[in-house]
Amino acid sequence: MAERDKVFAGSIPKCYDTLMVPLIFDTYAIDTAALVAATSPRSILETAAGSGAVTRALAPKLGPDTRYVVTDLNQPMLDYAADRQPADARIEWQQADALALPFDDASFDVVFCQFGAMFFPDRAAGYTEARRMLRPGGRFIFSVWDRIEANAFADEVTEAVGALFPHDPPRFLARTPHGYYDVTRIREDLSRAGFVHIEIETHEKVSYAASARDAATAYCLGTPLRNEIEARDPGLLELATDRATAAIAQRHGDGPVAGKIQAHVIVAVE
Repeated sequence: MAERDKVFAGSIPKCYDTLMVPLIFDTYAIDTAALVAATSPRSILETAAGSGAVTRALAPKLGPDTRYVVTDLNQPMLDYAADRQPADARIEWQQADALALPFDDASFDVVFCQFGAMFFPDRAAGYTEARRMLRPGGRFIFSVWDRIEANAFADEVTEAVGALFPHDPPRFLARTPHGYYDVTRIREDLSRAGFVHIEIETHEKVSYAASARDAATAYCLGTPLRNEIEARDPGLLELATDRATAAIAQRHGDGPVAGKIQAHVIVAVE
């Protein structure tokens, strides 16, 4: 993964939360929150929390004495998430690297990470840290996107923007968010980290946007794809968004649009 793939700064956190989260993340956040809350955990660690989509869905489901620690490597994203969350004494916000967590062994009943593991430079190391955090019988819950071809808007945006830069196409979406989809590899990485009981389910859902322009803008301005476009030619960001808009509209129409999204949801226990 390129270092720039982890840069969620400037205007990206706000665009990410206002555009990307309702487009593809909220529907999975509801499921993740239900899965985490199902065992009534007393202590929870969230890693790679992003702009707080799951945090907002999960907090109302927790007991009054639950300890909920929310972390992210990227301080601007964590600040944005904290600003969006109502005041809540149960929640602790802390900048932290999921591969080197600053907490004692066996501190949490559940560790979870929605759509963050794809960004780990060493997934087995990240999973080993998650396992270190867990009390006996604790659960590590996380999700990753399936291959880009199973995610309509992301695939269409990647192809359209790539055609604008044929000699050096921006491949952020395919390389990172949709680059860690092989379930055999995921199982192997978890096994290397010491997990024995591993369940993986593939969940297909539908992504909705008010227009093709909204969907294209979400990807082109609300993710590090923007960094890749601007690194090649900052003057072409608007044209790239136009091309992505046209590609989505050609496939899904000019009005409200809907496209397939697909992800793997993993639950691992020692």
